[in-house]
Amino acid sequence: MVSEASEDIATLAKGGRTNVAGFVLRLMARIPFLFIAGRLYGPDLVGRFAIAVVVVELAALVSTLGLKRGLAQALATTERPHVHVVWDAMVLGGILSLSASAVLWAFPEVMYPNSYVAGLDRYLPLIILAIAWSDISLAALAYRLNVRATVTARAVVEPWTISIAAWVFSFFTTRDGLVLAYVASMLAALTASLIPFIRSYGLPHGWSPHLRALFALARRNAPLAGADALEWGTRNVDRFILGLMFAPKIVGIYYMAQQVASLPQKLKTSFDPILGPVITRNLASDNRTAIAEQVRQVAFWIIAAQGGLALMGSIPGEAVMGIVGPQFVAGTAALAFLLTAEVLASTGAVCESALVYMARHRNLMISAAMLSFQVVLSFALIFAMRALGWPVEWQAAGPAVALMLSLALTSVIKARVLGRLLRAPVSPLRWPLLWAALAAIAMGGAFTMLPHEYEWAQVVIGIPAIAATYLFILWRRAFGPADRALFSKMPRADEATLPNVGAMTR
Repeated sequence: MVSEASEDIATLAKGGRTNVAGFVLRLMARIPFLFIAGRLYGPDLVGRFAIAVVVVELAALVSTLGLKRGLAQALATTERPHVHVVWDAMVLGGILSLSASAVLWAFPEVMYPNSYVAGLDRYLPLIILAIAWSDISLAALAYRLNVRATVTARAVVEPWTISIAAWVFSFFTTRDGLVLAYVASMLAALTASLIPFIRSYGLPHGWSPHLRALFALARRNAPLAGADALEWGTRNVDRFILGLMFAPKIVGIYYMAQQVASLPQKLKTSFDPILGPVITRNLASDNRTAIAEQVRQVAFWIIAAQGGLALMGSIPGEAVMGIVGPQFVAGTAALAFLLTAEVLASTGAVCESALVYMARHRNLMISAAMLSFQVVLSFALIFAMRALGWPVEWQAAGPAVALMLSLALTSVIKARVLGRLLRAPVSPLRWPLLWAALAAIAMGGAFTMLPHEYEWAQVVIGIPAIAATYLFILWRRAFGPADRALFSKMPRADEATLPNVGAMTR
């Protein structure tokens, strides 16, 4: 008879398999946008867009009040019709979204701290409501295990819309093209979210907002909202700091490196809808050993995958950034640090999936302290390099270094805290990870030594060779039966799941 723990690992493996297809879909959609934005708009316009979107998406995140993770708990514990609870959440998110839009409309300089406000800049905050409602709708669908809707909205509709729209609008206005493309993609994603949501839950017949329930929901979700905001801040405050310290061109170069580096991040968040229910079920039965095993297993899968992607992106870094556009090659160093940061963040990110249920406030305090450390270190590195007379491009890599160090320290602290709570180790590290990385570096290094005219070979041949070397050693030396179960059956594209994490720019 298969044990409950084994069944949980099998569930996680199945979820991990289905997310591979979704991840590939998102990857295929991301590349055209990077190419179009880099080649047709240039670093200056990309930089202004990047800073503005940071502020807008923070406002949207706050407006959801942690409901992307907290709505499932609310639905699981209520006796009211689920459609009524979700529409309570929609009202709450709507009120906060419109409030945030009004503030940013009145003070658009917040979105453009180092440049002028003109054209359609002021209108961008009006899209906050669409982002928040899309997130809440997909969270409700995730509760009912509707994975196809999330894939459709986040991996197909949203990224392909922004790519196509950015190309189309470039013929009419490069000044506002990216803003219009972003608005179009968010409206398209909202449509793709609401249609399956209404089909699944129906219309809220007989519903009226429960103000007391709304405020209680907001209160319960405050720690989750704080954790989401801090995690988001950790990943995006570097862009805002650069917007304060440098011209938009520098921000645009960094942003493109950040977008390439953010691809591995989606692998972690893709496990959130799967890992959360498994953890809460084992918490209810006080099976802490099982939780530790699940955290170790998922963290290993993620760190192994992110390690491979980091090596594939950073070793031929100049060639990768050159694809986006020759002006963006200056972001190669930032790309390497950002990709390394994703690997180092893996353990802490998975541990947080358990800590948000076991030690919400402690997790929040750790994240807040690490974010403060990251901000202070970012400014310190920039000012230090500026005092030494280092090039601006080097200075701009300072926040990436700060992010890398902050995420590494966060992983160590959260793993120790969770390990003590579970009374079991949670570290996913295995020695073969190091051997596989060293072999891949040797393989990739050989391709980087080719003459410049063969730079194309670094991408076309070198990246697959790096991946093959890395995966071969992992398969032979690091993977056990549970790991190989991850690859036992690949899903169809329409079965793939993706995290409810939103936009191209997150």
